[in-house]
Amino acid sequence: MSDPSATPSSAAAAAAPAAPLLKTPLHALHVELGARMVTFAGYSMPVQYPQGLIAEHLHTRRSAGLFDVSHMGQLRLVGPQAAAAFESLIPVDVIDLPVGKQRYGLLLNDDGGIIDDLMFFNRDYAHGGDIFVIVNGACKAGDIAHIQQKLSDRCDVVPEPDMALMALQGPLAAEALQRLAPGVEKLVFMAGGRFDVAGCACFLTRSGYTGEDGFEISVHASQAEQLARALLAQPEVMPIGLGARNSLRLEAGLCLYGSDIDTRTTPIEAALNWAIQKVRRADGARAGGFPGAAKILAQLTAPTLLQKKRVGLTALERVPVRDHTVLHSSDGQVIGEVTSGLLAPTVNTPIAMAYVSPEFTATGTRVDAMVRGKAVPMQVCAMPFVPARYYRG
Repeated sequence: MSDPSATPSSAAAAAAPAAPLLKTPLHALHVELGARMVTFAGYSMPVQYPQGLIAEHLHTRRSAGLFDVSHMGQLRLVGPQAAAAFESLIPVDVIDLPVGKQRYGLLLNDDGGIIDDLMFFNRDYAHGGDIFVIVNGACKAGDIAHIQQKLSDRCDVVPEPDMALMALQGPLAAEALQRLAPGVEKLVFMAGGRFDVAGCACFLTRSGYTGEDGFEISVHASQAEQLARALLAQPEVMPIGLGARNSLRLEAGLCLYGSDIDTRTTPIEAALNWAIQKVRRADGARAGGFPGAAKILAQLTAPTLLQKKRVGLTALERVPVRDHTVLHSSDGQVIGEVTSGLLAPTVNTPIAMAYVSPEFTATGTRVDAMVRGKAVPMQVCAMPFVPARYYRG
């Protein structure tokens, strides 16, 4: 769609050749398996395979699904000050994270807005410092540049562009993976380590983005296809595309960066208070010291400062409510907007995440979603929409 306000310079920029579409190390395998490929985060990615989104979603819930997430960014922070340095950028306890454990983090700007959400793992802090970080694909170039600018004088920031990343998710994921890597079944949620998987040198964690038990597996690009074929040869495992990944994460109540969280939302507005450990809060031993700390800590202690908050919604009619749908109160006032929404395959009902005015956040509150001019009644509900089944031992 053309922009009538485009200046000659912006029009020329728009006419410039687009950046080449990138391919993950598993691209040829996706094509071989009949995937429908789409552009996502600058990559050609499989949105679904011939079996279709719903079948892939339900298979992951009952068995095990393999996802290619190699578009995501991987990097290491190395050096004795790596943990302390990284802690200065995120409102999370990095210093006290035990070796062999992983944690969720939020990269913030000076106004407390979320630049990206990420996962980080303490590989070897006790012996010189090695923090492994995974960031979102669409944000990785900016994230890495930001981290390098802020931390390069305190630790080595080492991008790992030659590494692929896969996620094996579902209640039978451990059963399938342990045949190829005995011992992985002993890991608990958010723990990990180095394993040989089907002859491939891997670093893996027991974690994921579906609400199910499962693993995320980092492997060199040169071994990615070998590993993927070995996993797909297991009877429990089926390839899963981005479409089902999105529906699974929404049922799990997990945010999608760029939709549910962004630089215009703080962690408190996003209901991510749980991600800020006590040691970083106002009464903690290492309170503050991260970008936007004054604003975020004030919101934590005085929720009345919030102008909006993320909530879960279920529709009371069988009408899917999509992203960007406006929400009204019963008297017709605009009170918020849906950020993610679809007909959830597992619960077979329309669900959504949205930001609403604080007075409408109580569980059970009724709101109206305006779908093609019609008011669809919805109700605020607790998340996740489908109970998480992480393995905690």
